[in-house]
Amino acid sequence: AFLIFTINLSANEKEQIISQLKDLRSLKFTFNQLTNNKVERGSCILEFPGKLKCNYNDDKKKELVVNDERLAITQKRYNKTYYYPVSKSPFLNILYKEKLLEIIQTGRLELTEQLIKLIYFGENRITVFFDRNTLNLKGWQIVDQYNNNIKFSLNIVSKNDFFEKDTFKFPKRD
Repeated sequence: AFLIFTINLSANEKEQIISQLKDLRSLKFTFNQLTNNKVERGSCILEFPGKLKCNYNDDKKKELVVNDERLAITQKRYNKTYYYPVSKSPFLNILYKEKLLEIIQTGRLELTEQLIKLIYFGENRITVFFDRNTLNLKGWQIVDQYNNNIKFSLNIVSKNDFFEKDTFKFPKRD
């Protein structure tokens, strides 16, 4: 009987997360990103599908913008912008609800006292974290294409805000 209970609990928590995610249009959050042993902090706004803007609290005044399959990282202090395809970015997994739903539905579930962990083995292994009480997205952990271990933890500030059309405007190429 115990085994059946844990399977039902897992299915129920996954269903609750999926239900909450389906109603989600946008997120505003603060974050800590740990890449290898380097910590970066900042704040982001995410709008489904595929739009993200993050401002890092660092000396370079880094800004990251994702829009329409493209990613730009601008170091405002040096007035330099670097462009990347989003297909190489770990953000791909959270920018599109379909991808996030696939991770939730097919990921291996592990529960701790405070977190729901979903471990997904796609092209890359990704672990996505949800708060056990609120079912809010709490972050993810991946190893990127350069073998960097990245742990991204976030704290949701607000949900379903509307943003100006220019919020996710891509920086102009020089």
